[in-house]
Amino acid sequence: MSLDRSALPSESRSVLELALSLAYGAGAIQRERYETNFSVTTKGTTIDLVTEVDHACEALIVGEIERQRPDDAILAEEGGGLDREGTRWRWIIDPLDGTTNYAHGFPRFCVSIGVELEGEREVAVVYDPLLDEAFHAVRGHGAWLGSRRLEVSPEPDLGNALIATGFAYDVRKSRDDNVAEFARMLKGARGLRRDGSAALDLSYVASGRLDAYWEQKLSPWDVAAGILLVQEAGGRVTDMQGGPAPSSGRQIVASNAALHDEILRRLDR
Repeated sequence: MSLDRSALPSESRSVLELALSLAYGAGAIQRERYETNFSVTTKGTTIDLVTEVDHACEALIVGEIERQRPDDAILAEEGGGLDREGTRWRWIIDPLDGTTNYAHGFPRFCVSIGVELEGEREVAVVYDPLLDEAFHAVRGHGAWLGSRRLEVSPEPDLGNALIATGFAYDVRKSRDDNVAEFARMLKGARGLRRDGSAALDLSYVASGRLDAYWEQKLSPWDVAAGILLVQEAGGRVTDMQGGPAPSSGRQIVASNAALHDEILRRLDR
């Protein structure tokens, strides 16, 4: 069994197929350049990195979208494409989520592509090129990994849960640093992970590998695909007060739903 693409609206099917193709193409660049010599520079802070591989992947993705779908808007992490108002379709792209990991040869990174239709999350693709895993979803048609339909875990007990989080690039200077929340969650969960790729963490919540994930100070390209994956797998995604998760990525709590209220209580200051 796999996602029945014939049941999708024709344009959503076309967008999904393009997103998968672009993710595979960018992933191939990442595999080829992994643990080789490439340039690394910093952006806003000394721990916020960008590599020539980020730029190469974004150029491939954005260039092909502009060629095949010139009327679509594009919001990409490294500034490629044109994010304009009034378009039906909007692509939100992280060409290499987990850049710091990639720069250090740590094997946790991916391509993340989320696509909105008239402001609603419609298509999601997260591709791990080292494991060759392509998580994908279309609104109303489930979340998938290959032929496997994804479902969040059924775990209702925080003490048995494996949870992930992350820390913002301003962690060295900001008092709002997620450290207190990390400590509170560490005391309650079975295990707590910090892997450095929000898109993969959200994909793992969708697939049941993680029971929950939270983070602050993310960006739209970090969460655009992952939120839809979790929702289509039966999970719950909110901000840290239990309201709708902002598309900005400012705050996100994603879980299997059964644990969600307990996690919000733990995170409440």
